[in-house]
Amino acid sequence: MRILRKIIIPVIIFLFVEILFQFSFFSNLEHKVQDAFFRLRGAVPVSDSIVIVAIDNNTFQDLNLSWPFPRELQAKLISNLKKAGARQIIFDLEFTEYSNPNADAALTLAAKDAGNVIMAGKLIEDASRPHIQQLLPPIQPLLAERVNWGLVNMKVDGDGYLRGYELFKKFDDKPIYSLGIAALANRRVSRPDWEQGVKTGNGYLNVAGIRIPVVRGSQALINYYGPTDTFKQISFSQVLDDDSLNTAGLDLNSYNELVEKGVFQDKIVLIGATIDELHDQFLTPFHSRLMSGVEVQANFLEMALNGHFLRHYSPWLLLCIELLACILIFLALARWKPQYSLIITLGLIIVTLVISYLLFTGNAHLVEPLKFICMLTLIYVASLVSHYVKSQRDKRFIKNAFRQYMAPELVNELLKNPQNLKYGGSQQEITVLFSDIRSFTAYAERHKPEETVQILKEYFTAMVQIVIKNHGIVDKFVGDEIVALFGTPIPQEEHALQACQTALDMRDELKRLQKNWLEQGRDIFDIGIGINSGTAIVGNLGSEQIFDYTAIGDTVNLGARLEALNKEVMTQSKIIISAPTYEKVKHVMDARFIDNVKIKGKELSVPVYELIGRKGEVQS
Repeated sequence: MRILRKIIIPVIIFLFVEILFQFSFFSNLEHKVQDAFFRLRGAVPVSDSIVIVAIDNNTFQDLNLSWPFPRELQAKLISNLKKAGARQIIFDLEFTEYSNPNADAALTLAAKDAGNVIMAGKLIEDASRPHIQQLLPPIQPLLAERVNWGLVNMKVDGDGYLRGYELFKKFDDKPIYSLGIAALANRRVSRPDWEQGVKTGNGYLNVAGIRIPVVRGSQALINYYGPTDTFKQISFSQVLDDDSLNTAGLDLNSYNELVEKGVFQDKIVLIGATIDELHDQFLTPFHSRLMSGVEVQANFLEMALNGHFLRHYSPWLLLCIELLACILIFLALARWKPQYSLIITLGLIIVTLVISYLLFTGNAHLVEPLKFICMLTLIYVASLVSHYVKSQRDKRFIKNAFRQYMAPELVNELLKNPQNLKYGGSQQEITVLFSDIRSFTAYAERHKPEETVQILKEYFTAMVQIVIKNHGIVDKFVGDEIVALFGTPIPQEEHALQACQTALDMRDELKRLQKNWLEQGRDIFDIGIGINSGTAIVGNLGSEQIFDYTAIGDTVNLGARLEALNKEVMTQSKIIISAPTYEKVKHVMDARFIDNVKIKGKELSVPVYELIGRKGEVQS
């Protein structure tokens, strides 16, 4: 049951964090950590199989035209790229509205003759009314010639960053595939029925032998190769700059040079706008500059052709690992001191980030380090609270257990080191003191119970105060006998001296009590004291239900026998100490050797001494 109670806390933390990261604010923070991994990794090399024809600032300066350009230029671009050996010509430009008939016809004819052109379309959706959609395919002449096309819809995350590529959109319950999927499906041979070969299932989209992991229902995570300008770009105007084009600002030789260098030979050519004014730009993990839509298309195609997909591990596997880790870490931190727990927690956070980064760079796998770091942080806080609650409970136990029997300064020391009171015993060197009232049974028979209880109260109160004053603890009361321990639970170097001083003070206090009792007309009694020093098993001993802080062993037994010896050996002080105790106090205390006495339970006689008093304080 105790283990189950401890498991409840990490399970609650786990569930709380899982729910927390369902909210966009926290999921966006997780995305920021993953974005940081991209920037830390930096740009990686790309193949030379993709070339971007960019409608950039140079294009507008060279052509001296406003947007949209005449479609005759797009037709000429297709023809020049075909002659330059382009494997595929992919437009990230929408031709969804009619221009003049001659221009549209020229564009259609060029696309038909090339046979490897893929056009762009778009699906318009109303965010407030998602069931209302408008599909904008390329113009009808292009569709009539069975020119392939795909959607160029992009969906950014809640923080405005583009991290996922739309693989398809549903229109009238039919999937309309993206420009990238259309390009992959037709990269070897252009086929008008290519959509029939695209299959979805088991978390993947299969197109032309490529399995693309699908997330969020219809997206693929984009494994960006770098910031903007990572892929090779050629200005739109340079491709048009051949001998047939006579436009101010063109050198009339750029295209020929490109052909001679084989820039487009057997390449996938993407055409799109990179100029800021056309507003086809997005925030990406490399957010130093906005990235154009055509560069996003290039990143997706490069990723798909090379198989460098970003993937998530099985969510159920991650949940099981996180839950198990939460439980084990909490159980461990609850056992360690807070300062060690802090070091371990910081170490685990660093390890989590390092492993997450290595999985990202090495295996292209995304985990959720921030979520686990939040769990670690809350587990550490919970362990601190657990430590605090336990320490307060231990302190209350110590105060309640010892404040009546121990000096306040010793109680404070125990509060600093409560492990000294752990269940079970340990070998310690102590001094034990036994004090017993002589002939108390006869005394009790001669007096009323009320009188006996009252005089015992006065006697015990005075004696306990003396034990506490001399840094001892009252172990127990056995009838009229007091058992006191010195040197525990806080080790004391002069425990034997403290016990002897206690015995002397008890003797003096008893004299004062006897004088008062005589003045009150009450009977008096005497006491005998036995003191022994040595090793004993000391600790919280007993059963699991009831235990007590006490001492057991031969040292304790001999102390009891010495106290009983007062009934047989006539001494003036009524204080008998053992040889081990005498050796520890002889430099301070005066004692008289009595004899080697045979003690019950001992095979050999033991030397015993009568404690007289402190040196220099004893009258002859």
